[in-house]
Amino acid sequence: MAATPTDGSAGTTVLDARDVSRALTRISHEILERNKGPRDLVLLGIPSRGVPLAERIGEKIAGVEGDPVPVGSLDVTMYRDDLRRGPVRALLHTEIPPGGIDGKVVVLVDDVLFSGRTIRAALDALTEIGRPAAVRLAVLVDRGHRELPIRADFVGKNLPTSLVERVRVTVAEIDGEDAVTIEGRGTADEGEDL
Repeated sequence: MAATPTDGSAGTTVLDARDVSRALTRISHEILERNKGPRDLVLLGIPSRGVPLAERIGEKIAGVEGDPVPVGSLDVTMYRDDLRRGPVRALLHTEIPPGGIDGKVVVLVDDVLFSGRTIRAALDALTEIGRPAAVRLAVLVDRGHRELPIRADFVGKNLPTSLVERVRVTVAEIDGEDAVTIEGRGTADEGEDL
């Protein structure tokens, strides 16, 4: 199923739109199974691509259970440990659903899990907002190379990569198409968990 991305960059498509949809369906069912239903669930997407993924998971859960699951977004910019290392980052939107996160099972949703530093920042950001009963992590792609003891509870695709490869996730809501590609050489950027 290898293909060249339509944006002109060299790379191999490892998940197409149907694969992404199936992965999100599986993640949704696993979340429901682990939580024994949708009760007290809150989904928080990490901007930018984690937000539409969280919204889709919420829609899939509502389709199965009949009841909507609160979905929001959690900006981790000010909690990152690499703010001094790169260009200035724009603050993104944090939106906590009505009812907050206190006593809830919060599922953080992101596109790529890499070093674990973005998720560490998300955990720090959550402590400023409230005290969830539990925090879980759902990612579309886990590419390995962890620098912190963080692991995902729900994974769409484990994708072993080398450090010189770049995993690029595109979502229809932002990029016009759903896909996951591996590009040969590059450095991690906004599409990856740093």
